[in-house]
Amino acid sequence: MTELNLYQVDAFTNHVFGGNPACVVPLETWLPDRQLLLLAKENAVAETAFFIPEGDGFALRWFTPEIEMDLCGHATLATAHVIKTFLGYKKDKISFSSASGPLEVSFKDDRYVLDFPARKPVAVSLPDTISKALDRQPLAVLKARDYVLVYGAESDIRDIRINRQVLDQINLDPGGVIITAQGNDCDFVSRFFTPQASILEDPVTGSAHCSLIPYWSERLQKKELTAMQLSERVGTLYCTDNGERVLIAGDACTYSVGKCWI
Repeated sequence: MTELNLYQVDAFTNHVFGGNPACVVPLETWLPDRQLLLLAKENAVAETAFFIPEGDGFALRWFTPEIEMDLCGHATLATAHVIKTFLGYKKDKISFSSASGPLEVSFKDDRYVLDFPARKPVAVSLPDTISKALDRQPLAVLKARDYVLVYGAESDIRDIRINRQVLDQINLDPGGVIITAQGNDCDFVSRFFTPQASILEDPVTGSAHCSLIPYWSERLQKKELTAMQLSERVGTLYCTDNGERVLIAGDACTYSVGKCWI
């Protein structure tokens, strides 16, 4: 049997049981994809990140319990936390290669700063299936990887009801549905839902902010923004619009460190 180290980290929060939990598994070489998926399924959190050494940095992949993802913010933050906290990494910046191209995580003011590609959403029509799953309709609908549904008030984001049986009739693999509005105590708020996933609502979704940041930066005429994701666990993200790239900063806390055997 092969022994692997396994870390669980709460990302985009400064306390355990907040933010978004991710599992992180360091590897020397890639395991078969089926084993990576089975590990993610066994971990039963929204994302498990796997990484291997590559040149001066690392190659990084992310798996949900169902599929491999093209980009994941909170699991990237969690991976950087593991590399810095447990693997003795001394440099100021970590470089990753990924399915979404090169990514960097730097350290600033005890926070992790993700340098991700911007995915500016464009106006589209809302599929009937998504519309019927909502108890209130958005003021605007946009899309990049994910649908971005814009509402008029933070209370809409907090109070919306999603009919999961209806929403699960559509497959947006690998995307999801973001709902968002201007915030009362921050620049903007959001929530994120993934049809047909074992975990319907993702607690804090870094990759969704690749679309939210350019949208709200243009609308609010601000380059620096603070965002909150209003899931039950809640998460805070410190955002910067850099045109073709976005910076997404947040905290992380270690929940557990252990071993697994396959």
